[in-house]
Amino acid sequence: MASYSGFLRKAPSGRLKAYFAAKIIGMPEEFNWISAGRGTAFVSDLNAVINDLPAAQQDRLKAELDHLASLANDATMVSAEQVCPMMGIDLEGFEGVQDVLLMLALDYPKAFERVAVQTSLNRRTGGKNWSAFQFDDDGQAWALEDDIVRTAFVTDAIGILNLPAHRKREADWYRAVRIHPITGQETEIVQATIYVEDRAASELTFGPSEGLERKVFQRVLELGIACKPTERIVEICAAGGKKVRDEYAQAFSKHFAPGSEPPIEAPRRDLLLNTLRSNPAFPVEPADGVEGVEVSSLDFFSTGGGIARFEKRGDGETIYQFLDGRFGQVSPLKAGGWQIVAATLRIVMAAQDGKRRRTLTVTLRSPNTTTIPNKTEADYQLAINLLERWNLIAPPSPELDVIEDY
Repeated sequence: MASYSGFLRKAPSGRLKAYFAAKIIGMPEEFNWISAGRGTAFVSDLNAVINDLPAAQQDRLKAELDHLASLANDATMVSAEQVCPMMGIDLEGFEGVQDVLLMLALDYPKAFERVAVQTSLNRRTGGKNWSAFQFDDDGQAWALEDDIVRTAFVTDAIGILNLPAHRKREADWYRAVRIHPITGQETEIVQATIYVEDRAASELTFGPSEGLERKVFQRVLELGIACKPTERIVEICAAGGKKVRDEYAQAFSKHFAPGSEPPIEAPRRDLLLNTLRSNPAFPVEPADGVEGVEVSSLDFFSTGGGIARFEKRGDGETIYQFLDGRFGQVSPLKAGGWQIVAATLRIVMAAQDGKRRRTLTVTLRSPNTTTIPNKTEADYQLAINLLERWNLIAPPSPELDVIEDY
């Protein structure tokens, strides 16, 4: 648990004064909020005021300050920038994350809780309790705003937990934005946090009689869902293992994407798109059943902020030949200041085993998004193996196991 002393020293005087005025009735008017250096003496003076409060009140206030201090980091600021704009909360002009947290805690408690949850979800992304699922594009928009569909999905999702029907539950649906780390492009995300009353637990505590007592408290389970409709990707953050997250994905498919094929978990591994800067050989083996491979489109981002997309049009010319013939040394493949941020590969599968010749289309978007074919497990595994062989996807990272107390 982070100490709140540093938080108090770094928080702007005006915001800190407003916070304590709201928390402590009769806060001493003569308290010096602009203490020179905001050092240990300032914190000691403020702690003296807190310690004069009744025991229960000072415990609650210190616990809240500890919580604020634990959130005062760059990751929380990123979460605030994702959540607050969609709630109409302008973050311009604030003096750092301490200022933002105090403002949210005082004026927008709902947004404050969403930012805290968002920080937890962002931290778990890519870890042991996280999975991403790529859906086929069936041409039908997901009914993410339909309250009836939402309720049906939440009911099925909670049913997977196999808890008694009387357990309390609540779902918080909201929108957030994600900013691409390279292009700065904003993508709107629909998110849901499902809270479910878990089995009770107990612990020893000192009660009113000053003696030890056993206190029973109700734990809360959390399930996080993040939907990227434009990319047909759903991220699920929940304990219970891959099998349980597969069930959540099936429930999502049943209610929001009934026309899509059952989803397959998509790996979150960094893409190595710089490999495509020169026309790669794309080696294949006879067992792959691959007749040919071509790069059908390339997206570039300029350090000056421009985005350019090129698509292969003619059968007799590769995209590399086109760019070289049209632009020469100033082609974005050769000139400085251009970075490949997306590419589409067309993998032509030869006719075999009674099946006709077909094409697998794979789109890669930095830093780690792929539309790997997911109609069959065989296509999925083939695409992963080929991307690894062609040095287009980084090796899998060791699994992270993030455990947090709530």
